[in-house]
Amino acid sequence: MSELKPAAAVDWGGTSRRQGASLIMRFVEALFPFVVVLGLWELVAHMGVFPARLFPTLETVAGAFWRLTISGALPHHVLETLVRLFVGFALAAVAGVAIGILMGRIRWVEDMALPIVSIGAPIPGLAYAPIFLMWFGLGNPAVILLVAVVATFPIVLNTWTGVKAVKEIWVRSAQAMGAGDGSLFVRVVLPGALPYILTGLRLGLAQAWRILVGVEMLAAVPWGLGWMIFGAREFLASDIMLSGIFAIGVIGLVLEKLVFQRIEQATVVRWGMVTG
Repeated sequence: MSELKPAAAVDWGGTSRRQGASLIMRFVEALFPFVVVLGLWELVAHMGVFPARLFPTLETVAGAFWRLTISGALPHHVLETLVRLFVGFALAAVAGVAIGILMGRIRWVEDMALPIVSIGAPIPGLAYAPIFLMWFGLGNPAVILLVAVVATFPIVLNTWTGVKAVKEIWVRSAQAMGAGDGSLFVRVVLPGALPYILTGLRLGLAQAWRILVGVEMLAAVPWGLGWMIFGAREFLASDIMLSGIFAIGVIGLVLEKLVFQRIEQATVVRWGMVTG
């Protein structure tokens, strides 16, 4: 008579297989849109609809990306851009969250700041570039400050919206239980507004990328992904331009997965405010 396997062991094996299959399915679903887009790109490139120099194949772009990486040029461009991005975005995050919270909690601050923010937010970032270059000159200071100002607007608006969206019953309940102003802010207002703040930070980072890539050429900085992309345009080097664009996309994906999603998982998802 054969020995029976423990039921728990069989169940664990089935659970493991189901988890593995689920992981594979999620990976395939995430990869599918990229496969479709890249497949269409390769098809159009090989059909010769556009000149090869203007619409290179994926192999050509991959070759250019590899050469730029091995030579050290692409890492240097990426490093210079990231330094400008992080410094400018850090200034925007601190200022934007602080102003947004003050607007949401203090009425006279809201009355003063909201019209200014509402006017400044819709203006394209590049429209500010000439005046910033006149004020601060060519180089990194003008670029960093411009990135900070442009990225601040969505952070302010979303933080302000989040603070205003905190339910009054939460505030009154905390006050009824004896919470002071400091405890009320830390335990009720800030957690309640955090999903909006994270959205504002995401939008601010996107704005920072857009203005940074555009202004790096105008500010005559010697290195940076924007400088590389616009410089390659002069020589119709589409493969180098696309390599720079690909690098920007990869950096954005890394920041989303390793920074924003981890902050969300540790805060609003863990607290049950949003689903993960």
